[in-house]
Amino acid sequence: MPELTSGRRLDQPRSQSRFKLNIDPDTFGRLTERVARFLGTGKYLFWQTLLVFVWILLNLFAVSLQWDPYPFILLNLAFSTQAAYAAPLILLAQNRQDDRDRVSLDEDRNRAAQTKADTEYLARELAALRLAVGEVATRDYLRGELDRLREDLDVQPRKAKPNRTPTGS
Repeated sequence: MPELTSGRRLDQPRSQSRFKLNIDPDTFGRLTERVARFLGTGKYLFWQTLLVFVWILLNLFAVSLQWDPYPFILLNLAFSTQAAYAAPLILLAQNRQDDRDRVSLDEDRNRAAQTKADTEYLARELAALRLAVGEVATRDYLRGELDRLREDLDVQPRKAKPNRTPTGS
């Protein structure tokens, strides 16, 4: 985050106003998300459609209540005003979601890198264990060696025995 020694940010314009209105950006952001979420619901579309229908019916048939005659300019102005406020609110909500997604993606990327490093470490350890186990004498190997030694011992005493012939002296 770019900053000066005085603590001002360089990536945002300096406020020239004498009247400071302190609005918590997180609170305002949460409010915009709620509004944007509501504007995208079927409930909102139902109530807006009902309001437009009632508006048109009252202005066409209730002669004494005609505050907005046929081209419905006031209704058009209301929709324009709503669109002028809804679009930036939706964009603010999308920007906040993009920020959350970016943080989540960074966390996922870090977690994946750590998992990869752990997996590579475990693979190296497993390879080292396989090499070590390959050099360890197995049960079958020891049995074979013992059998060979027993055979050698059985054969050697026969070779070492002298031929004794009985002498009749």
